[in-house]
Amino acid sequence: MTTDNTYEGHRQKQFEQRMRFWEHIEEFRSRLLRVVIALVVAFGISLTFTNQALEFLLFQMSSVRPIALHPTETIVVYFRVAMIMGLVLIMPYILYQVLGFFVPGMTRKERRILLSSVFGIGFFFALGVAFAGMVMIPLSVNYLQTFMGDIVQQTYSIDGYISFVTTIMFSSGMIFETPLLLALIARLGLVTTKQLSKGRRYALVGIAVLAALITPTPDAFNMLLVMAHLLVLYELGIVLAWFAERARKKALAAVTG
Repeated sequence: MTTDNTYEGHRQKQFEQRMRFWEHIEEFRSRLLRVVIALVVAFGISLTFTNQALEFLLFQMSSVRPIALHPTETIVVYFRVAMIMGLVLIMPYILYQVLGFFVPGMTRKERRILLSSVFGIGFFFALGVAFAGMVMIPLSVNYLQTFMGDIVQQTYSIDGYISFVTTIMFSSGMIFETPLLLALIARLGLVTTKQLSKGRRYALVGIAVLAALITPTPDAFNMLLVMAHLLVLYELGIVLAWFAERARKKALAAVTG
């Protein structure tokens, strides 16, 4: 009788594990379908103002008009820009679905925190893209167009130019996530606000190296401009880390108390 009960218990456990597996697969399929639908909708919306986006990006080239080196190059660039804008548009929603899948069983409060974090990520990324579009790209393109302009005729392909500016925008968007990253590691207890404040000297060296790497031009003005914004992001990160540290201490006090 004991053997039969053990066997039945084992079968029941295997059945429950299989059910949980297929439940995870179904949830993954459901969330993936939502993301795909959202991406299609965002892509359709982006197509309505892709021309304006391209005009804005190409306006930075002033007198230089880009050329197409392949019959389909303009079409590929047009739809690529629309797809990138669609991805940026729904990035908070994609992050919400991804985190919702990997962090199941969240309470209402945890979901509210997650939602605010996701929108924070989207906000800082959009801020970085805007900074690149309005500051970094105009200054960089203006400098590069005049560099060796007396002996070199500047001619760009539309694909090469758009790849150049979108890379700058994406890099800038990712770098603008620095404050949230510092807040996250402070919330996890991996670093304290005091340590971040004391580490300003080392952060300054790292920021200088990073600015030299990501600034697309070799002139000191653009590099110093990028450095200044990175320093502001670091200081903002310290402020957000202070709030995250307080929240962590309150949570620990509630558990231990």
